[in-house]
Amino acid sequence: MEADVRRRLERVETGLLAAAEANSDLVTEAAQHIIRSGGKRFRPLLVATAAGLGEQVAEDALVVAAEVVELTHVASLYHDDVMDEAEVRRGAESANQRWQNSIAILVGDYLFARASDLVADLGPVWVQLQARTFARLVQGQIAETVGPAAGDDPLEHHLRVLADKTGSLIATSCVFGGMTAGLSQPELDALGAYGEEIGLVFQLSDDLIDITSDQTGKEPGTDLRAGVPTLPTLMLAGSDDPEDRALTELIGSDLSDPDRLDEVLTRLRAHPVIGRARDHVRGRAATAQQHLQQLPDRAARAALAEIADQLVDRVH
Repeated sequence: MEADVRRRLERVETGLLAAAEANSDLVTEAAQHIIRSGGKRFRPLLVATAAGLGEQVAEDALVVAAEVVELTHVASLYHDDVMDEAEVRRGAESANQRWQNSIAILVGDYLFARASDLVADLGPVWVQLQARTFARLVQGQIAETVGPAAGDDPLEHHLRVLADKTGSLIATSCVFGGMTAGLSQPELDALGAYGEEIGLVFQLSDDLIDITSDQTGKEPGTDLRAGVPTLPTLMLAGSDDPEDRALTELIGSDLSDPDRLDEVLTRLRAHPVIGRARDHVRGRAATAQQHLQQLPDRAARAALAEIADQLVDRVH
């Protein structure tokens, strides 16, 4: 990570805690709870990196924009944990467990409000993009909650949900970075298209990691056990092969039994569907790389390309 990006992220980290302060100790503690537990800060990283595509950067605007996307992301996590009845978030007790659901929901709302307050200082165009992104986040969550409609392809539904819930905010992170650097509209469009694809690569690689990896800190089979649809299981469910249908039925059974879960993981890891899923992720990363070719040939473009490569490397 180059020095400019590291310096910017340090400023963002300080700003996040300040933005989460409130006029009561309870709200401040609850609002800072997830922020203090760490995280990848992937979205601020994209803002800070994309800003390097321009000749000059509005540094203060960059820091605010990075805070806005991370606060929006963190706020959504409070709501997700309530809906998922989560007990742990980033290795710590989830806010809904510690304070109860109503407090967690309201803290998420508070952080969304703080993000809106901050982005208002940047101007109407920024506010509009933030609002449209927020709308996509909500629509994606609703679509995930309701599930695919009758006749809808479950895999396509899954990809649309991920595009709205993950891709939209990652795309906005990239565009915000470009805006702080004064990029042209075609360049911002290319950045947004890159971000949409990277958002899907980011989430779909997690789909694979749930099955294939024992070394990520996340217990293998967490999504399987919870009945969460993922890229490999949805691909498998579309097969007409009798053995695949039998495995799909096993995946849909009660996997609270560790032995049954181990059987499913073993069979999935040996199945060709994992290779197909990996190819899908690689293809999306390649598409993201193509969008980068429309951007200035600077070190930041190479850094964005490296981010795509690193996400693909996670699934090998």
